[in-house]
Formats: sequence, C-alpha cells, structure tokens
Amino acid sequence: MTETLFATEPIIRLSFFLAVFLTVALWEVFLPRRQQSISRWVRWPSNLCIVALNTIVLRIVVPIGAVGLAIMVQEKSWGLLNQLALPGWLAILLSVLILDLVIYLQHVMFHAVPALWRLHRMHHADLDIDVTTGARFHPLEILLSIGIKLAAVAAIGVPPLAILIFEILLNATSMFNHGNIRIPAHLDRVLRWFVVTPDMHRVHHSVNPQETNSNFGFNLPWWDHLLGTYGSQPALGHEAMVIGIDEFRSHRELRLDRMLVQPFHGSVGNYPMHRPWKRGS
Repeated sequence: MTETLFATEPIIRLSFFLAVFLTVALWEVFLPRRQQSISRWVRWPSNLCIVALNTIVLRIVVPIGAVGLAIMVQEKSWGLLNQLALPGWLAILLSVLILDLVIYLQHVMFHAVPALWRLHRMHHADLDIDVTTGARFHPLEILLSIGIKLAAVAAIGVPPLAILIFEILLNATSMFNHGNIRIPAHLDRVLRWFVVTPDMHRVHHSVNPQETNSNFGFNLPWWDHLLGTYGSQPALGHEAMVIGIDEFRSHRELRLDRMLVQPFHGSVGNYPMHRPWKRGS
C-alpha cells in the first residue's frame, strides 16, 4: 500500500489542486468579495509561474517528498507516534492537528524574524488577494518550509496517509482562504470556528502591520484564538482595506523577476513582529 501511495501521491495532489483552484477561481468570477484593483492578466502569470518554479525546485531538491519520508519513518519506527500503541485513525488525526500547529508556529516565526520576513514578504507583496496568492511563496521560503515539515514528520512519526491528507488540506484551504469570494456574514461567523475563512485570513494581508501580524492560521483557526493572535475584522472594512505592504507598491514588483529578488533589496520595514510601526518610516 505504501508503494502505491508514494507512486500516486503527485497525481492525487495535482487533482485536488486543480479541482480546488478551478472551483475558487470560478467563485471569484461570479461572487467576488472585493473589486480587484489590478487585472488578473497582470498578476496571474507571475503568480502561476512561481507555483510551477517551486514545484520543480522541490522535485529536484527533495525528490522523496514528505510522503516518502513518512514511509521511511514508518518502516523504521521513528518518531513519537510510532512508540505509542494508537489506533490508526487516532494517529492520523493527531498528526494532522500537530502538523497544523507546526505550520502556524512556522508562520509566526517568519513574521517575527526580520531575515525570514524578507523571504515571506513576497507572499504579502501581492497588491490584490485571490486564489493565486495562496500559492505565491518565494522558492527559498518553500525550501525552508519543507525542511521544517520533514523534521516534524520524523519527530512526530507521521503516518504516510496523514501527511498526504495534511498536504491536500493545506493546499486546498490556502487557496480557499485567499480567495476573493463572498460568503454570507452569518455563515462566515459559523465557519470561522472550524476553518480559516477568506474574511478571516484577508485581515492578515492588510497593509497595516498590526493587522498583518494577526490570523496566522492557514487551515484551523483555533491556534489564533488560543495563542492571542486572532483579529476579527480589518479596521477599514473588507472593501476599503488596502492589500499588500508599504515597501512594494509599484506594479513592476508584480513581475516574476522582481518577485524573486525582493528578499535581497529594500528595507525590512516595520512589519516584523514587535517592531514599532509608523507609516512612512
């Protein structure tokens, strides 16, 4: 079974990616939450190219992937969960919850450490937010992220099926909660107790650093509530709020070449957590 899972994992993940991407993209067309300030034809080519580039880089640098490592971990009985006599379903559930907490803490770290913020800010430098923003990350951040994820898989002893489920959920919820999609307010209030909704995560992409440093969850919203980083709504409202960061407001920064060099030029700004914020400083 593990060999079959390893062989089919890329196809399974790609199928879910395309299905969720097309669903959210069509939802954005027919029920948008905000008026887009920049044409998709300007933003999408670079955002989709960075997705393709990251996929190629990961396949070259880490060919076995997280699922391959999880198979090895299971065979060698490494990690905490492999030392416990847990039912399979419970091991999978605990693995998904712990991995989601790890991703939350990693996200906070990328906002707290100025050098890491330089990498992560490319994600925030998008001047609009939609389904493609959910996969717009710098290749160096992607490589650091997979290193953290692989270490977590080995330490926890994540079952192979659990890491596949988690990867699918993470990609799907990232595209969903970055989507420029309208959900009725009463339904959003209920949903955001169980999943990070677009209205909840959009606050995180505000140009206001105080709002940027809130709502770090990608999948589950509970960590933000438990650890004091939850922000309900943007101060200016969802239609009027400004997306992006102060350091990169030019449309030319949306080009692929400019996106790739963003970590290496310009000021780190006042976005890293605990830095004093003054607009224009």
